[in-house]
Amino acid sequence: MRIERHAAMSLRRWCFAALLAMLALCFGMVPGAQAQSIESVLAPGDVITGHAKIEQSCSNCHVRFNPKGQDALCMACHKEVGQDVALHQGLHGRLKGQPSCRSCHTDHKGRPARIVQLDTKRFDHQQTDYLLKGKHVSVACDKCHNAGKKYWQAPAECISCHKKDDVHKGGITAKCVTCHRETGWKDLDFDHGKQTHFTLEDKHAKRQCDDCHANARFKDTPKTCIGCHKKDDEHKGQFGTKCETCHKANLWKDVKFNHDSDTSYVLRGKHRKTACGDCHTGALYRQKLPQTCWDCHKKDDKHKDTLGKDCASCHSESGWKDPARFDHEKTRFPLLGKHIKAGCKDCHKSALFKEASMDCYACHQRDDKHEGTLGKACSDCHSERDWKSTAGRFSHDRTRFALRNAHASITIKCADCHQGGPTHFKGTATACYSCHKKDDKHDGTQGHQCEQCHGDRDWNAAVFDHGKSRFPLTGSHGKVECKACHATKRFKDTQRECIACHLKEDKHKGKLGSVCETCHNARNWKAWDFNHTKQTSYALTGAHLRTKCDACHKQPAPRGKAIAQTSQRCVDCHNKDDPHDGQFGGRCEQCHSTASWIQVDKH
Repeated sequence: MRIERHAAMSLRRWCFAALLAMLALCFGMVPGAQAQSIESVLAPGDVITGHAKIEQSCSNCHVRFNPKGQDALCMACHKEVGQDVALHQGLHGRLKGQPSCRSCHTDHKGRPARIVQLDTKRFDHQQTDYLLKGKHVSVACDKCHNAGKKYWQAPAECISCHKKDDVHKGGITAKCVTCHRETGWKDLDFDHGKQTHFTLEDKHAKRQCDDCHANARFKDTPKTCIGCHKKDDEHKGQFGTKCETCHKANLWKDVKFNHDSDTSYVLRGKHRKTACGDCHTGALYRQKLPQTCWDCHKKDDKHKDTLGKDCASCHSESGWKDPARFDHEKTRFPLLGKHIKAGCKDCHKSALFKEASMDCYACHQRDDKHEGTLGKACSDCHSERDWKSTAGRFSHDRTRFALRNAHASITIKCADCHQGGPTHFKGTATACYSCHKKDDKHDGTQGHQCEQCHGDRDWNAAVFDHGKSRFPLTGSHGKVECKACHATKRFKDTQRECIACHLKEDKHKGKLGSVCETCHNARNWKAWDFNHTKQTSYALTGAHLRTKCDACHKQPAPRGKAIAQTSQRCVDCHNKDDPHDGQFGGRCEQCHSTASWIQVDKH
């Protein structure tokens, strides 16, 4: 009924205001001040005290001709309400249908009027952000909502109301709901294991809270054993603060500790009988306890760290002087042959074992018959089975001179080539000539590369390819015996010129020179072929074709030349035939021709 009356009154005010606005327009009234004065006159009553400062301007709360616009102006001033409505939270945000502000809060009722009316008996607290559960349902409103403050300003934290009930005096946390419930402050829902990460087991589960939480202060209570049992530590902190390593929650004196399973170091042999304090001289867990043999047995090391710090590779826990673990096969020098029977001191002169050399020469220098000339790699020839036996170890094929064919014959002894004895093996020459000089029938004229003709199967069975020499054998030369050209074994003394062998066959008596191959060939001496036109610069024509060679070539040719230098001028040969006695010069070919000397070309 109140809402309906208010709506009717608003409608009447709106109609009357509209009429006044029309009159103002008709009579030219000033819109600003005149309209305000009219609105003031038409106000239905004074506003409440809280709105008195904005009463003079109706536009602070009202929008002309738009009743719904009033809600936006309300929320612009009451920002906390506007935020609740926008986020659909709180009382105003959860109102169904979102009614206008004036439907509940109607003003102009005078200064002392209360436009916020709350029926606490009918009010549903479930519409707020704080649901009432348990004993909170029966609590009076004024117990949480203090006078003089707005309802929404009531605190939602437990501690704000129950501070006097906090026996912990803030020693745990301000979130009381972690343990307490709305059904009753003393109704606790607390799991010590989940909520503190410290599960109560065995005797811990039987203890009272005050035994660990003195003066009801639960926060910052130590979770380590040493925090509560420091007085029970008979080790005085020597073995660290991790009591749970040995002690259990069922009984402090019930020690269950197995060094083999509870640590990474298993006790074996004499270590099992050793007292804890012999190794654990400092505080456990505060510093890392060494686990290597060297850390404890450095004083027992006779090798002075020359063999490293892995003592366990040779020594065992059964006894430091018991080297049963040592296997020489796993070293860089496995023992083979007669080395197996040798005593340790034969090679290791002191306990500094690494000082022992692994070279054969270091021990067998006195056995070296080569006196160091073959180096110190004795194992190339000698073996561990027997120093004097080189069978199966030495192979001449691995040297620069492999023994093959006649050289590998058992009739040849080492001394045949190595004439200086064992000390001269390395300096022996590998060239054939160094051993076969006495067999050289060529007196060194063929050089020292005997292998070009002779093989290592038989010295006398020479294989020579004349085609690779400076005089390849072609034609009839291939059928001629060696001695026909090589009168002696000094093969290089043999001349290569044709005239050297064919002088008696030269019908020209040397007039045409010594270069017989110009006309003759190796197939047949008589099958000669010479083309004067192609092979010289003077072509034979006419009567010259019937002229004998020596008619023009009268002088013997110089050595190495086919013919002597012969003049090509007509007058040099036909001087005696010149009836003009040289009156017409030396160019006879201007009148005479090679066809006939007498026949003259008349101009």
